[in-house]
Amino acid sequence: MPAPNAISVDKLARIIGTPRAPVILDVRSETDFAADPSLVPGAIRADDRALADLPALPPGPVLVLCQAGHRRSQGAAAWLRAEGRQAEYLDGGFVAWREAGLPLIQTDHLPPRDGQGRTVWVTRARPKIDRIACPWLIRRFVDPRAVILFVAPSEVSGVAERHEAAPFDIEDVFFSHRGDLCSFDVMLAELGLSVPALDRLAVIVRAADTARLDLAPEAAGLLAVSLGLSRMYADDLEQLEAGMLVYDALYRWARDATGETHNWPTNKPRAE
Repeated sequence: MPAPNAISVDKLARIIGTPRAPVILDVRSETDFAADPSLVPGAIRADDRALADLPALPPGPVLVLCQAGHRRSQGAAAWLRAEGRQAEYLDGGFVAWREAGLPLIQTDHLPPRDGQGRTVWVTRARPKIDRIACPWLIRRFVDPRAVILFVAPSEVSGVAERHEAAPFDIEDVFFSHRGDLCSFDVMLAELGLSVPALDRLAVIVRAADTARLDLAPEAAGLLAVSLGLSRMYADDLEQLEAGMLVYDALYRWARDATGETHNWPTNKPRAE
């Protein structure tokens, strides 16, 4: 039976990708991580005996995981609670998550972390669809603290080199359009995030981003909302914050509500 401060892999799977997701610390040993260098979505690598040296974490609950849910994660969670944080550990650890067939982030193509432990990404200014969808994916499933830089198209490559950032959604870079696929599709594939809700969302993003609205009935709505947001906000980062809510809602619809319909009950009494 899990301890009171444990969380099951099923429960964690339900909240990952949503604004309610905890800060996730992966405290596996270097040996265990080298044997499988993938990460639970959103996880940050940490040393369980050097938690005081971690860069400032976002507010809110913390979830700690180690290889099998024993002394590393339980000790780290207890330490964080002693410091006043709400902290739990993952019951069964990384092994239980992997054996449940839940998604794991492939780290091969992630940019290096900066001095504060954040990944840095750069793309063209004045985003519309892909350049909001991709940062949403990054912040919800890869790195909640990711830095997103919007610059002039001609400066993306130079800024990426200068700041060791991953460029995306621009010609001739790794995370960009490939054939009929948009950058969001490519990110999902390269990061290893193949889950039904994200796959369903990807079709909508691709349809709206590549002017193939026939691919998904929801695409026209996403296009309209995206173009509206781009005219509401002159600041790209403000637009991104507003767009995060749009994609949060679409993700929850794609995961939980595709079978639900809506009508307008008139509440008229039935005829006798």
